[in-house]
Amino acid sequence: MLFHTLRNRILKPLVILWVGALSACTGLPQGVEPIDDFELQRYLGKWYEIARLDHSFERGLSRVTAEYSLREDGGVRVVNRGYSAAKGEWEQAEGKAYFVGEPDVGHLKVSFFGPFYGSYIIFELGADYRYSMISGPDRSYLWLLSRTPTMDDAVKQHFVKRARELGFNTDALIFVEQQSP
Repeated sequence: MLFHTLRNRILKPLVILWVGALSACTGLPQGVEPIDDFELQRYLGKWYEIARLDHSFERGLSRVTAEYSLREDGGVRVVNRGYSAAKGEWEQAEGKAYFVGEPDVGHLKVSFFGPFYGSYIIFELGADYRYSMISGPDRSYLWLLSRTPTMDDAVKQHFVKRARELGFNTDALIFVEQQSP
């Protein structure tokens, strides 16, 4: 009886908190809406990182790319790669992504660390999937990706304007060097 009471009073709230914490990472920042006409097949392939907000997992990396391909389980294989000039070597991380809801909505959850997932929210796609604007679960995650290593300045300016309107700190954006030094 005592064990049952302890389990209900301690274990259940901990499980609820843990599940809540994990699901919070797949949420949407207020005002950021995923596109609703997403086609995964068109999105697969190689993308070049044009701009990002800084994070420890990408800090100091240039020539960053993301490559997306189908997994056997219906998910998406994610391979992020970047060059560390400080180390003189390439760094790579492999993850997996799955749709949070319907497969025609640009809201996925991505994981590079076991059971922990974070939101990958495509809030704008260029014509013919030439560029992609992506947010994470909060306003500290933001990327601009392109199918080519360089991008027209007008698209970059549009990205900065749109991100600023959505409440992102665009003064902290890093524009990624894609060319070999």
